Amino acid sequence: MHGWLQMPILLMGRAYRSLWLRVGAYALVSVLLAVGAAMVEGWIPMRIASLVQSEDVIPILSILASSLLAVSAFSLNVMVSAHRAAADISTPRIHRLLLEDTTTQSVLAIFIGAFVNTLTMLILFRMGAYSERASILVMAVVIVLVILIIGALLRWIEHLSKLGSLDDSMRRVDRPAREGLRRLARQPALGGIPLTPDIVLPTVLETVTAPFSGHVQLIDLPGLQESLPGEARAYIRIAPGEHVLQGEPLVQVSGPFSEGAARRIAESFVIGDIRTFEQDPAIGLVALSEIASKALSPGINDTGTAMEAITRSERLLWHYALERGSSPRSAPVHDRVFLSVPSAGALIEAAFATIARDGGGQIEVARRLRAALLTLADGPDAELAAAAQAMAERALLYADAALVLDEERETLRETGTDR
Repeated sequence: MHGWLQMPILLMGRAYRSLWLRVGAYALVSVLLAVGAAMVEGWIPMRIASLVQSEDVIPILSILASSLLAVSAFSLNVMVSAHRAAADISTPRIHRLLLEDTTTQSVLAIFIGAFVNTLTMLILFRMGAYSERASILVMAVVIVLVILIIGALLRWIEHLSKLGSLDDSMRRVDRPAREGLRRLARQPALGGIPLTPDIVLPTVLETVTAPFSGHVQLIDLPGLQESLPGEARAYIRIAPGEHVLQGEPLVQVSGPFSEGAARRIAESFVIGDIRTFEQDPAIGLVALSEIASKALSPGINDTGTAMEAITRSERLLWHYALERGSSPRSAPVHDRVFLSVPSAGALIEAAFATIARDGGGQIEVARRLRAALLTLADGPDAELAAAAQAMAERALLYADAALVLDEERETLRETGTDR
């Protein structure tokens, strides 16, 4: 893929998952369909057109338009309430995933698109743009709309039974976290070369600074490599998900470059106010950890949710370790771009650090956490195993300070001794 195509494709994928695009597309198609009916009405045979009169269609259009406006407003209110409830019981990070829910987007798009279509047809009827010959065509469109609306209502009712629940929230977090860790295992540097401590950097480096402050959301490595002059190499110390301030070093380049090249290099980065799931492999683990930490707060005290979050993080990191050991890593496609990648310690920290702190005083959570960490410490990836073992020792220190009974401390130490 050409470098200049990479960033537009990434941004188009982000737009495709947005609510406004799907709703807007349905509304546009609805207007075109209503206008198109007026253009093709002359092709309808008179013996067929006489089966339906305008006085038969206009009342139905009026009922649909008024009903769909209420249904659309109600559905939007339900969506906002479900998003707020999910953020309250899980983590604010879940709101970004719920906004990309294709079922909600499709249902709202059908409701609003049908409303726009019926309203446009009513306006065209009142303006005289439709003749009596077009009534049969409008009725056919109305029948199709009613079928779509009934299907959307049934789908919406079934979807609302799960939307915003804690189980649904954790499943939504689990999916992008698994994909991000799989991508990290197969392509640690997004197709570039991992910037490890043993790589010796050139003594003379030119710096491209961040144009504004925020989190690095996307990096267009193909476009960045094409922007490098000659055989210059780029060293990116800010990985996706990390925060950078305006004027701080964003990327260092070996060798001089022009002002235009510096601008193109800076344009290879998408910097925003929040972390996103697209290229950030740790944000899913952070979200699960936040769900567990909120469940452990004194006002909620839901140890079951915390233990489920531990289990999900354990499974994600175990599969990540297996993926690193079994799948051959892809050869670097962008061999002049070096990118910092999250260490195993950073992943373990993101998944379990806050749970170890907040759950240390509850023996059932502390035991489940210690068992998960010792399982990962026996895993196939040596770096991840060492990080998990270090976190297990830290969690034990938290528990020693928080547990009241000596018997509980002894029970916790015996966890995993039979392994």
